[in-house]
Amino acid sequence: MLFFNSVFNTPIFSTVASNGTNITLPTMLAATTQKKESSTSQSGQKKTTTTRRAPKASKKSDESSSQSSQNAQHAHGSQNTHDAHGAQKENKARVPNPFDLRDARHRNQSNHSQEQGAYQDTNQNQEKKTPLGAGKRGMRPGTLLLLLLIVVFAISFFTNNISNFNRTEIPYSQFLLYVESNQVSNLTIVDQNQIRGQITNTGAQFTTMIPYFDAELLKRLAEKGIIFSGAAKPITFFQILTGILPWAIMLFFLFYMMRSLRGFGGGSMPFVKGKIRTYTKNSQKKILFDDVAGQKEAKYELEEVVEFLKSPERFQKIGARIPRGVLLVGSPGTGKTLLARACAGEAQVNFFYMSGSDFVEMFAGVGASRVRELFDQARKNSPCIVFIDELDAVGRSRSTTNGGGVHDEREQTLNQLLVEMDGFDVRDKIIVLAATNRPDILDKALLRPGRFDRQVVVDMPDQEERQKILELHAKNVGLHSDVNLNTISRATVGCSGADLANLVNEAALFAARHKRNKVKGEDFEEARDKILMGSARKSKIISPEEKLRTARHESGHALLHLFLRNADPLHKVTIIPRGRALGVAFSLPEKDAYGRSESYLLDRISICYGGYIAENMYYKEHSTGVQNDLQQATQIASKMVKEWGMSNIGAMSFSDEDQIMYMPIDIPTKNKFSESTAEMIDREIKRILNMAFKKAEDIIQKNRDKMDILTEALIKQETLLGDEVHELLKVPKPQTAH
Repeated sequence: MLFFNSVFNTPIFSTVASNGTNITLPTMLAATTQKKESSTSQSGQKKTTTTRRAPKASKKSDESSSQSSQNAQHAHGSQNTHDAHGAQKENKARVPNPFDLRDARHRNQSNHSQEQGAYQDTNQNQEKKTPLGAGKRGMRPGTLLLLLLIVVFAISFFTNNISNFNRTEIPYSQFLLYVESNQVSNLTIVDQNQIRGQITNTGAQFTTMIPYFDAELLKRLAEKGIIFSGAAKPITFFQILTGILPWAIMLFFLFYMMRSLRGFGGGSMPFVKGKIRTYTKNSQKKILFDDVAGQKEAKYELEEVVEFLKSPERFQKIGARIPRGVLLVGSPGTGKTLLARACAGEAQVNFFYMSGSDFVEMFAGVGASRVRELFDQARKNSPCIVFIDELDAVGRSRSTTNGGGVHDEREQTLNQLLVEMDGFDVRDKIIVLAATNRPDILDKALLRPGRFDRQVVVDMPDQEERQKILELHAKNVGLHSDVNLNTISRATVGCSGADLANLVNEAALFAARHKRNKVKGEDFEEARDKILMGSARKSKIISPEEKLRTARHESGHALLHLFLRNADPLHKVTIIPRGRALGVAFSLPEKDAYGRSESYLLDRISICYGGYIAENMYYKEHSTGVQNDLQQATQIASKMVKEWGMSNIGAMSFSDEDQIMYMPIDIPTKNKFSESTAEMIDREIKRILNMAFKKAEDIIQKNRDKMDILTEALIKQETLLGDEVHELLKVPKPQTAH
């Protein structure tokens, strides 16, 4: 109570009455107590009750209340105890209530209400008193497990030591003397290494440890007539711990899982939360269509989505329905994700991004829950765009899933995705974009109208688009005047936007490595060679004979590029090892070609045989370096016969390979034709290869002197550009016609 008074008498817990009197909390409590006692006493004497709910109080009750309040303050100040009735008789003059902090005109109406409020607060405080420990949170499972282990340890400890509590430990040698003098009894041999017993003369309990295996001990005890018995070693705490700890851990894990599953619907499980990446419409990293070079057709298709999100009333007015879902289909690295973000940036709406693999987890139902969470957030933040990358990870056809069971996690996730895409109206202003490079394996229910209504093909860039992509990525890179982006775009046929971005970055890294302030054309050449074949292995030691063989091999390829009418122009020939190749001859097409003629393919096969023929001409044998050349020649000839009808068999297709759309891999299958047809196909392939081989051999034999000149120049310089080769051999550039 001393602490209570010392604390609440401080100025922090005090207030000032209307007359300037400083009133502390103990003063107010004492006054309240005096009021209640005064009111109770007055009510008992006059046998009347005070109507506290009346709007106006009687003068007598007002007088008694104010007088008792004044007496209570006076009693506390002088620290004397007075009777409430005596105070009323001595002070009959009306004195303002010092405890009333409100305006004076409301004092008479509020005295009884204040008194009643204080009385109710006191009763409520008394009712809030609960027994000790009531209302407290229960113990957590980890605390309960720790207490259980402590109890088990205590029980094990006292159980093992209570039997030895009153026993004196003696040496084993002394025990043997006691046995010889027959002074021990009631022996108990514990686990063959401890003996407990009693000394006959004194009755004292003792224990001793057997230091070695004593085979004569039992015989001695029997001879002396000493009664003994055996006992098992008591279970130790560590044995109990190793026995129950695995079960305790498993039960704790199951308890945690069950506790989490109870709140599964509310998303309380941490692994249920989706990995949703959100880009708001006010994000600083906003991407627009101008940031995506090329892809004119894809942008045109997506502009309708942008216009709908900006002004949906214009479409709804004429009764047009915008597609709910748009599927972006294309090879890896073509910019599908970038187009989706640019669509959101142009429309100035929120953008929600998730990968298809984010929906798939080891726990059943997690993927479906993440789908619900994704679309719930989309509805709360509409208008918006929901983008699902790598849709084939979750939208694979249900007929091709492993087992195809109804309880498969991927199938549940797909079903939830189908339901959610049907569950929102176009008026919700939510557009679902998805990207995939495997549209052939998607479930048909995803591709039906009403879900992914439209497919937008994001194709590989052509020569003009590649140049624009290079210009876009080279904006922040200082370029030298000798850099020709048009030439680089022609030399990067088949490269995606991601490959071109990597090319510019690698060129900048090469320039920085050589401590140049600007990127030169040779940096781009080095970067392209590194991306296509690997880093140059200039430190690799190659013998002069091996270098000469490589130079003759590559000279054979380069020579055919100069004299074959339908071949691509020679761009560069080098004998610097890169990756697994010891040398290479590059060709540079004048423009992109989406179809090839038979004459071009035959010349291409002849170029593949250039190194093979050159090695046979000089060494009468060939090396293992012709492996890739032969593979390319045979593959081209095989497709000419089986797929493209460029043979004497006729206009027939014998394709035995199913190419995966937008993926650079082939899946081999069984032949779909007879053995006789296979023999006919083999004969045609061999005829085409022999015809191309003969054509290449004639050109190289007629120009052997030129090949010797080119070989010597390669040994000296190691790398020659196409224009340098034409100037060295004095051969004009041929006119391409393919």
